[in-house]
Amino acid sequence: MEFQFLGTSSGTPSKTRNVSGLALRGPGGGWSLVDCGEGTQHRILDTPLSLHDLRAIFITHLHGDHCYGLPGLLASAGMLNRTAPLALVGPPLLRTFIDGVMATSELGLPYPLDYIAVDGLAGTPVLPDLAVDAIALSHRIPSWAYRFTERTVERKLDAARLRAAGIAPGPVWGELQQGLDAVLDDGRVLHAADWLLAPRKARTVIVGGDNDDPSLLLEAARTAEVLIHEATYTEEVLLKVGPGPMHSSALRVARMAQAARLPNLVLTHFSPRYQDGAGPLSMGALEAEARGVYAGSLFLARDFDRYVLGRDGTLAAKYFL
Repeated sequence: MEFQFLGTSSGTPSKTRNVSGLALRGPGGGWSLVDCGEGTQHRILDTPLSLHDLRAIFITHLHGDHCYGLPGLLASAGMLNRTAPLALVGPPLLRTFIDGVMATSELGLPYPLDYIAVDGLAGTPVLPDLAVDAIALSHRIPSWAYRFTERTVERKLDAARLRAAGIAPGPVWGELQQGLDAVLDDGRVLHAADWLLAPRKARTVIVGGDNDDPSLLLEAARTAEVLIHEATYTEEVLLKVGPGPMHSSALRVARMAQAARLPNLVLTHFSPRYQDGAGPLSMGALEAEARGVYAGSLFLARDFDRYVLGRDGTLAAKYFL
């Protein structure tokens, strides 16, 4: 599994950060988009991603920095002759938003949109390789996190046991590896389930929308490999700003992640007031605040940075230069 950030700023873009957008690729190919702030399609042009391979779009909430880029992206996909259906998952009013833009701008699409309301997502097979569900968050308008979990996990052959039983590598091994029962030359039947090791844990990535209460994700984070969550402010600035914006600080997210023993935390959605360098309004201040309470692998996302989640749960960052 892997994901790439297309935007990591909150509210408004900066010279180095666009507003929210995340590309997520599961083990089965194709890719999905989580949020689509204004300018997301421009960011996509600087990646290998293709709108023809886009399988689904998930919108966490309907604030503009998370969805204003969606009508333009849908229109561009049509102008590029996309014909395959596209799943569009989000708050119930997402359809009202898109239908309104299409009606007022006379936008017609050469492909169907499959709207799925987030409150009806559970059990819906949106993606073939990833099970997806949603967790309600706390924000000024309804906001959700999406949890992506591998549907199937490969199982390895118990090679040591096969060799001990005198079964040499060959076609029989290949059949068992594919989950097929095999028949030996002497007529014995080997049932695949008996010769495969226990499967590894299915990988889970949680992508949160805007949220001022990280504890809402505590239980989900306990069984996830990665949480991607907003850290709009440092705690000091959050206290000055007050509760009105309903965002999180790096400190509060990191405390929750530590309580959940989450192995990998990726912070994003930073206020444009934070810049590279040192000082209280720097990315360094956000990082120091989180590292002060969180012992796992911590990452502060930047636009275009790509992350690969290995089968062992290790998250590796491929930093954009």
